[in-house]
Amino acid sequence: MVTSIASVCLSGSLTEKLHACAKAGFDGVEIMDADLTVAYESPEEIRALCQRLGLRIDMFQPFRDAEGVEDEVFEENLRRAREKFRTMNRLGADLMLVCSNAGTASIDDDQVAARQLGELADAAAEYGVRIAYEALAWGRYVSDYRHAWRLVQAADRPNLGTCLDSFHILSRGHDPAGIEQIEGEKIFFLQLADAPQLDMDLLSWSRHHRLFPGEGAFDLAQFLFHVLRAGYRGPLSLEVFNDTFRQTDVYRTAAHAQRSLTWLADQAAALDHRRQSILPAAQPPRAIDFVEIAGVDLAEVDHLMDQLGFAFRGRHRRKPVRLWSYGEARIILNEQPKLQTPKIAGLGLEVADSAPAAERAEALGAPPVFRNTSTGEQNLRGVSSPDGTEIFWNDQIGPDGWISEFEGGLAPNGDSGTIDHVNLSYPWQDFEEAVLFATSVLGLEATPAAEVPGPLGLVRSQVMHTADRIVRLPLNLAPPTAPVPPRHIALACDDIIAVAADARSRGLQFLAVPDNYYDDLAARFPLAPDFIHRLKDLDLLYDQDDAGEFIHFYTPTIGDFFLEMVERRGQYDGYGAPNAPVRLAAQRSLLS
Repeated sequence: MVTSIASVCLSGSLTEKLHACAKAGFDGVEIMDADLTVAYESPEEIRALCQRLGLRIDMFQPFRDAEGVEDEVFEENLRRAREKFRTMNRLGADLMLVCSNAGTASIDDDQVAARQLGELADAAAEYGVRIAYEALAWGRYVSDYRHAWRLVQAADRPNLGTCLDSFHILSRGHDPAGIEQIEGEKIFFLQLADAPQLDMDLLSWSRHHRLFPGEGAFDLAQFLFHVLRAGYRGPLSLEVFNDTFRQTDVYRTAAHAQRSLTWLADQAAALDHRRQSILPAAQPPRAIDFVEIAGVDLAEVDHLMDQLGFAFRGRHRRKPVRLWSYGEARIILNEQPKLQTPKIAGLGLEVADSAPAAERAEALGAPPVFRNTSTGEQNLRGVSSPDGTEIFWNDQIGPDGWISEFEGGLAPNGDSGTIDHVNLSYPWQDFEEAVLFATSVLGLEATPAAEVPGPLGLVRSQVMHTADRIVRLPLNLAPPTAPVPPRHIALACDDIIAVAADARSRGLQFLAVPDNYYDDLAARFPLAPDFIHRLKDLDLLYDQDDAGEFIHFYTPTIGDFFLEMVERRGQYDGYGAPNAPVRLAAQRSLLS
């Protein structure tokens, strides 16, 4: 697999972008005209830098509004083009992207457009340049890749081919299967971008909301499958216009981009029996093995565990680590002097085979985590996710595994608790990368994103889960100007009213719920007054749908996390989304 990326995808100066692309492992780059224009380095210096970094310059782009115009206008376009061809010669680039004309002064005449494309290609040939013609989704008269291909055929020049861009094709709902009718050697270049499904004008959608593969709604694997079936053998290149990516750290974004291409190529290979998979097979987790909370002083967390009725399972025989359990739910407390604020620092996942899971993660650019392990201790392989949360895989389940390393604790208390879900929060610039990591590395599926109102704006939530929904990781995106909400662990129980009453008797004060909530609850659902009174007395929240009921409560926040206890009745499959604004407002009031 040969990879490339457009410089427009990244933040920083052109030289910063090139260094980041090389470090991330890209083979080549598309240099955006605007990036070169504002660079202080000459084209020759940029060319030399790319050579030192081992980067090819795959394409120079874009050249706009060239064809389908009056002849006197076209003569000026040829003059503009020749100046750019000279720049390309200095740069060492031999392929130019020409976009279909989007101007209002263009002519709806295929014969004129084809003739002018041919003359443009002839001028380019004088400089050793090839032309890749692309149908813009908002092109004035050429907005369909099949139309662009017909014009290339009509122009009939050896140095004129087409460029296929997934956004321009899929955003308009065009069938990509027709790509297989294009001669493979005439597909001069391929640009890839994902995007959320939005109802807005195509230009704004394209300029601000493109995503890396695996983060949006497009079926890019099927798209790429058709391109490869057509015989395309060039680089897989990313062209992603996104306001977030053009503000985030250039090295991290470049690594993020490379991960997306590796994942996409593997997905496309899986559709073609003639191709071998690029990555080890994904190992979707069977369950959450443990959640790790780390911090310098976790005594308050120990007290919280005890109040909720967790069983203390002992201390690690060699490390400052403690284990608590609630039925099948296990929480590890790891005292780390470098972490002043307690937080969710790691997840353990039960899988069929940990070796390919870790190998896949590392192949996708996730750095391995060093874990201090002595003789007789289980070696859990793990990696660091982009935000630093450590992920470990365990295929040795049972009392002879890592649990046996903890001593001096009590036996399990017989409760039937499990980890229902782990809610992870992210700042605005990290959310898409987290979605891709969960999809590509962890093998999880994504539900459509939803939004819930909070006191500082809308919070976007997207749940990543296994097919059977045993493992659920809701990902929350904080509003741009708001602090990142604390993360939390949700634990499922069979009788939450009894659990809440017992915890209250042990002195645990839950997150306070305003009385107005219960007045609204009585209006929303025909619940018995005694039942609502019991909910109110214990600060319990309630939701129901056609499939069942959901009752839950939240603990106070400790550091950067809190716990949630939940009971699902019937087939309720949600997360109490109508109650999220109550929780967010209550947590904010405690900080005021």
